[in-house]
Amino acid sequence: MKNNRERIILLDELRGFAILAMIVHHSFLDIGSLLGLEWGLEIFTRLFVLQPLFWGIFIITSGICSRLSRNCIRRGFIVLGAGLGITLVTAVIMPLMNMGGNEIYFGILHCLGTCMIITGLLMPLIKKINPVAGMIISVILFTVTYSVGAHSLLFGLIPLPEALYRTNLTAPLGFYTQSFFSADYFALLPWLFMFLFGAFLGAYAAEGRFPKFTYNSHIKAFAFVGRNSLWFYLAHQPVIYAAVYAVYLIFFKK
Repeated sequence: MKNNRERIILLDELRGFAILAMIVHHSFLDIGSLLGLEWGLEIFTRLFVLQPLFWGIFIITSGICSRLSRNCIRRGFIVLGAGLGITLVTAVIMPLMNMGGNEIYFGILHCLGTCMIITGLLMPLIKKINPVAGMIISVILFTVTYSVGAHSLLFGLIPLPEALYRTNLTAPLGFYTQSFFSADYFALLPWLFMFLFGAFLGAYAAEGRFPKFTYNSHIKAFAFVGRNSLWFYLAHQPVIYAAVYAVYLIFFKK
């Protein structure tokens, strides 16, 4: 954020909460898959219903921060680069170690990085649009495109041409063949519009017009994680995997 603006600590806390919730969720997956404990997989599956909440918090707060960033485009390339690093590890290095099946080709970091770059390029236009109108348009477009992955618009009311789904090269947009798989997948359609919703909402943050309580500290641990969210995201899965695998070697391997 710009040095001459009071930091909105609640944004850090919300982002930190979303990251920690995701870490807990992934922990149950590793417990189930590595330790063979069914209750881990059952809890992991049951928590799926809460995932949209965590996704929404993370993407909207990132959109808000795009209005507060010194250089949104530069930040976007850093995040996108981190996402491409994850692709290299999961799609190239891990299969060489006989650890395939977890390839990530366009996950949350790829999506957020691309959204930051697009928003940064469009920022002169975004600033000319009334924030309320922009948020309404973003919600409408998000709703219309939410079912692109199911070959339709408006939740099946408008079928899309099958010609759009004949190559995986357009998977970042939301159009892909039946053979496409990505362990973590966030297409630009519809998530770009959720990010833009945050960017329009961020106009009020840029003007210092957020409620007073948002500038106060509430849970310092959440704020710390939120301020370092990229590093926590990059490190959480290897750390969890290593910890669970150590438990497996000590207590479960015969």
